[in-house]
Amino acid sequence: MKKKVISAAMSLVMAGALLAGCGSSSSGTASEGTSSADAAATTEAAQATDAASASGSVEAVTTDSGQTITVGFSQVGAESDWRTANTESMKSTFSEDNGYSLIFDDAQQKQENQITAIRNFIQQEVDYIVLAPVTETGWDTVLQEAKDAGIPVIIVDRMVNVSDDSLFTAWVGSDFLAEGNKACEWLNAYATAKGINAKDIHIADIQGTIGASAQIGRTNGLNDAVKKYGWDLVAQQTGEFTQAKGQEVMESLLKQYDNINVVYCENDNEAFGAIDALTAAGKTVGSDIANGQVMVMSFDSTNAGLTDVLGKKITLDTECNPLHGPRVEEIIKKLQAGQTVDHLMYVDEAMFAVDDTVKSVQAQNSVGDTVTYDVTVVTQDVIDGRAY
Repeated sequence: MKKKVISAAMSLVMAGALLAGCGSSSSGTASEGTSSADAAATTEAAQATDAASASGSVEAVTTDSGQTITVGFSQVGAESDWRTANTESMKSTFSEDNGYSLIFDDAQQKQENQITAIRNFIQQEVDYIVLAPVTETGWDTVLQEAKDAGIPVIIVDRMVNVSDDSLFTAWVGSDFLAEGNKACEWLNAYATAKGINAKDIHIADIQGTIGASAQIGRTNGLNDAVKKYGWDLVAQQTGEFTQAKGQEVMESLLKQYDNINVVYCENDNEAFGAIDALTAAGKTVGSDIANGQVMVMSFDSTNAGLTDVLGKKITLDTECNPLHGPRVEEIIKKLQAGQTVDHLMYVDEAMFAVDDTVKSVQAQNSVGDTVTYDVTVVTQDVIDGRAY
């Protein structure tokens, strides 16, 4: 395929060191750059757009010569329910019915596979490359190759840490530090409401894949809160974002420590594994940590995760929105039209709890703004109304 060479002015103002940055309140999406009004406004709006893409109602996009747009997408793998939803969002958006040819590559959790895939995409002369990176570092060389070939690269989910911001055209994803911060502010507010002293909170952190943006942000949010509130951080160990590893880590920690009463799982699948381990060990999972229950906190807010909130197995689930397909398509349409795109686009995300003890929290996002986040009590209607 003959590529269309796109000349697009880039918004180059970036906050911080390219970790997830500008967070959003519960009322809308915030984005970095000059066109925040063009970003998806709410989670519900994104879900509606995703459904429209899947049904073929989105206007087909073609090159100037009328050819179908070819998109190469390198996905981390299929390690979690969240990742599956993210993949399906991309596939349904970049379908033949919508005017695209999607070349999909599953990296199976290996960066070397993603680098190979990107080089294959370059050889195939795709129009756009979409990358969901397994880790933040190690991308400069291959992204420079894509830039030299004139192929825009759009990063989704996890961030990349590169020496030159122009090596990627745009990034779509979550403010992972804000996720960690607001989850911990909820825990503090909940403990305060229940009269639980900080010294009586003993936390085990089952971390995500070490070096991934989600792990870095969520872990840093917890570490900051531990220092701020004086909680006891018993242990931190990676569960690699998988249920099997989450269960293995929880089993090991239960053999080493007998005082854990909060398990901070950095995604839903780790939480499922931790719950299995806790139950098998005779522990009661729930929110009443003052009376011997073990509280499980999680991130992602997948359908299965919220079902566990409804079943009182997970006490708090902080959303990480996986529906990136429509947002990536929005970027591609703007580039096709020669328009400026935001360099960073942050998705709007909610918080879901087992009860209304805490109705809202205030927490800082990655750029230091204090934002108010509402907390939604999970009901079956809430679960049924969501797209993932």
